[in-house]
Amino acid sequence: MSAEKTSPLVGVGLREAHFRDVLRDRPPLGWFEALADNYFAPGGIALRQLEAVRDDYPLALHCVGMSLGSTDPPDYDYLATVKRLAERFEAVRVSDHLCFTSVGGVQLHDLLPLPFTEEALECAAAKIRRVQDFLGRRILIENVSSYLTYEHSTMDEMDFLTAVAERADCHILLDLNNWHVNVRNHGARAADVFKRLPLGRVREVHLGGFRNRGDFLLDAHDHPVADPVWRLFEEFTVRRRDVPVLVEWDNELPPFRTLLDEADKARQILAAAADEAAA
Repeated sequence: MSAEKTSPLVGVGLREAHFRDVLRDRPPLGWFEALADNYFAPGGIALRQLEAVRDDYPLALHCVGMSLGSTDPPDYDYLATVKRLAERFEAVRVSDHLCFTSVGGVQLHDLLPLPFTEEALECAAAKIRRVQDFLGRRILIENVSSYLTYEHSTMDEMDFLTAVAERADCHILLDLNNWHVNVRNHGARAADVFKRLPLGRVREVHLGGFRNRGDFLLDAHDHPVADPVWRLFEEFTVRRRDVPVLVEWDNELPPFRTLLDEADKARQILAAAADEAAA
């Protein structure tokens, strides 16, 4: 990946193992996404490293602890820390997952799927509105991968995500790997995501890798982006070519060069879509 092939839309997830590569080489990427929860300590080398990256790149903050779908009230101490980080690093976007991670004030440290019901919809939308009011900004909500469905659900995932985003007046982080995992695990139709989502609310796209466990796909974030996910991204770029896209790789981290190669694939797809539109 060379400087001539930079796209301001393409970024990668920032992980501690790759800080040295990033700070030494200043790779030709448009932005980085940092997991906000890793930077809650008030000082230390992690924050200094993040500041050094921010000197050269825009940063987005991704969270895992807002528990947007839980009946628990917002954790304002948690949100205050997120807000301080967002202001300190001038975060271009702040996001979390449309799921629940806490029950009765106890953090479960997992992204647990919601039942797609009217009650869950209103609960999530109301909580997102309160979170946004506190942060003073719209957030992005991400669709999560799942391995079960609820018999009480009265709508499907995309209708639920759409309704929550519209009632909360928030943005969407569309994770195409998660959507492909759920298509395989639950039998949904892949292309429906682009026909039924309000694509104008999509402000970030995630690409990642999964593990094929035979009976189901596991959203492991430890493999290259799979061909079906690349194809979904190609379909998305036919409709939107102005949305930041992130390559995620969280476990069994490869050399940073591998992430740059994956990011360059995303850049090439964006460039091809732009050329086709111009033609």
